[in-house]
Amino acid sequence: QVQLVESGGGSVQAGGSLRLSCAASGVTVSSVRMGWFRQAPGREREGVACRVPGLNTYYTDSVKGRFTISQDNAKNTVYLQMNSLKPEDTAMYYCAATSACTPIATMAARLRASGQGTQVTVSS
Repeated sequence: QVQLVESGGGSVQAGGSLRLSCAASGVTVSSVRMGWFRQAPGREREGVACRVPGLNTYYTDSVKGRFTISQDNAKNTVYLQMNSLKPEDTAMYYCAATSACTPIATMAARLRASGQGTQVTVSS
């Protein structure tokens, strides 16, 4: 059974940084497509970042240059480093295993598993 547990969310001011972590069990993060999506109140789920093992990483346009997805294979953990945060980044962030990273915008429609989410709130 796949279990993904997110942590690292919180409240920051605009321009600040957070690092989200996703501890995985029942799946090897180095072998599957892993990503992050977010959902703000009243909005659709939006793919944020996704990683194809040994190949490419993908980001939605609004976070390019600010967010970085990475993983620690020894810890079986995926990270999302978020810098230069903006109020529009406020959302619940979810870690996911997905069948396909692209199109990144609809990554959340192709989930194999996802976590419970961690809240990110950015104030202006």
